[in-house]
Amino acid sequence: MKVIEVDHVTKEFRLGQTTTLRNNLRNLLSSIGVGPRAPRRQPFRALDDVHFAVEQGEVLGIIGTNGAGKSTLLKILAGITAPTRGRVAVRGRIAPLIEVGAGLIADLTGRENIYLNAALLGMSYRDIRRKIDEIIDFAELAEFMDTPLKRYSSGMAVRLGFSIATSVDADVLIVDEVLAVGDMAFQRKCFDRMEDLIKRQGKTVLMVSHNLRQVERLCSRVILLDHGRVLTDDEPNTACELFYKRSDEKIKQTVSRTASASALGNALVSEDIDVLAIDLVDAAGNSADSVVYKHDFSLRVRYRVNKAINRPVFGVGVHTTDLLYITTHNSDYEVTLDRLEPGEYESNCRVACCPLIPGVYAIRVGISDGSSTRLLFYGENLVHFQVLDSPASPILHADRAGFFELDARWQDPLPLPAAVEQAPPAPVLAGTREAPAIS
Repeated sequence: MKVIEVDHVTKEFRLGQTTTLRNNLRNLLSSIGVGPRAPRRQPFRALDDVHFAVEQGEVLGIIGTNGAGKSTLLKILAGITAPTRGRVAVRGRIAPLIEVGAGLIADLTGRENIYLNAALLGMSYRDIRRKIDEIIDFAELAEFMDTPLKRYSSGMAVRLGFSIATSVDADVLIVDEVLAVGDMAFQRKCFDRMEDLIKRQGKTVLMVSHNLRQVERLCSRVILLDHGRVLTDDEPNTACELFYKRSDEKIKQTVSRTASASALGNALVSEDIDVLAIDLVDAAGNSADSVVYKHDFSLRVRYRVNKAINRPVFGVGVHTTDLLYITTHNSDYEVTLDRLEPGEYESNCRVACCPLIPGVYAIRVGISDGSSTRLLFYGENLVHFQVLDSPASPILHADRAGFFELDARWQDPLPLPAAVEQAPPAPVLAGTREAPAIS
């Protein structure tokens, strides 16, 4: 059964509606036939002929860049705003988790906010009384329940809002970036609750998130929006992979293969050393902005030593474009110089058989004085590079469930050794009798 139907929905907004007194006067005169009207800006189309349906129990992820129309679509489904054209039909009670905590009132206590906010979400007084202990326990705010909300931190208020919103017995959940709530332990609780609602209670869910790993894990289907249009509507791996490829191309167009002056300017630098250039080098010794999966490459660092460095230590790391560290490698056991005298140098770090799956990554570099572990240079996002798929060594399971592929192989199943047969009972010898059973 179709729970949600979005029938060719378009949503337009008028930008720059604030006009000058001169334009208002011109429009007034134009309305009575005197003079031309002031020019009007074309409306901004946040959604453009969006059409899809969601079955009962389905978990639909909606992804896209900022401004793609994701939140606008959810607000239309939640009844917060109306479409300019088209029709939306939602069957059943909706619990919108769009702006968690937006309905909380600062002058009311936490307990009073539970009653008020839950009632606004459609819960009866009896249901609130029945669930209030569960709401308080999940939010981990029992000792603050009779304290005004204005005394709460922002994280405490959002935790309370999330706990209230997810306690509603709704048929459809509309979720917009609400899993990043509170500290890491509470985020884990939020994720577990969402999994319970989806996998065990069978709720119909529409979820917007920039965390594609969560989308791939939770959703059964994903829509990719681009400038208000549906770019693809497919299974999670396929839709997310398309989003990754489009993002990789965009990042590649906006970054340089060699450390820029601005990147080096943001690095931590001492007076002892000046880093001149950092770039990637392919197997032929040429500067490169891409690396082929399972191929060798090198990182080349050129620098000027202004003051002698005792036992220099070099470090290189790889991280994602959103600064998620993947790996680090230091030269502690490879560079054995006791002293590096003033002058200009070049240091190379060779990486054999690149294990990173295709995507865009960034390099961070550090140089320290090993004798005192004093940091002389450190910078992140210094060089961006793209890992390309290799036709000679294709990735067998390129489903983006991580950053590298294990060098591992499964073996065919082997039968276990046959169980040792139980020895038969000893035969009764002629002329003997069995001992009588002891009662």
